[in-house]
Amino acid sequence: MPHCLSYHWDTQIQAGLWQSAVMAAGQPLRPWPEPKPGDLIEIFRPMYSHWAIYVGDGYVIHLAPPSEIPGAGAASIMSALTDKAIVKKELLRDVAGKDKYQVNNKHDKEYTPLPLNKIIQRAEELVGQEVLYRLTSENCEHFVNELRYGVPRSDQVRDAVKVATVTGVGLAALGLIGVMLSRNKKQKQ
Repeated sequence: MPHCLSYHWDTQIQAGLWQSAVMAAGQPLRPWPEPKPGDLIEIFRPMYSHWAIYVGDGYVIHLAPPSEIPGAGAASIMSALTDKAIVKKELLRDVAGKDKYQVNNKHDKEYTPLPLNKIIQRAEELVGQEVLYRLTSENCEHFVNELRYGVPRSDQVRDAVKVATVTGVGLAALGLIGVMLSRNKKQKQ
């Protein structure tokens, strides 16, 4: 069962089949059914996902570094080097641009979403504010999870740390094996 949609089992199956068919036809991935207010929207940028929260009438609220240009794709990753961001309310189609997106309320089984009116009110109150932005602790994914669940978290950061840790351990193991082989070779000489 796809973990990215928070709808009933039948709808999840239909959505998965629909999305697969759409992808096979070369069409952009779009959520089905349409997002509902309070839904988290994952936008697939090259090399990372950008996150927003749907607030209705085609609009999302998202955290964007000041240099973020709607639909910027790969260019917007450079904006991650800043320590400030602006909370923006923009049309989902403008934020996504040509990038694919989907509804992704993946933590609904782990956390109870806050009441819808509280999610929307908190998001709307933040629009236009400049906030602290840190790629590893206060990014767009942290921002939307805080709004929906009251819990700031980023699986992208967690997953990147896991990969870096595994890679580091692997490199250390290879280095240790190299040292051992080198010593063994010297002992044989």
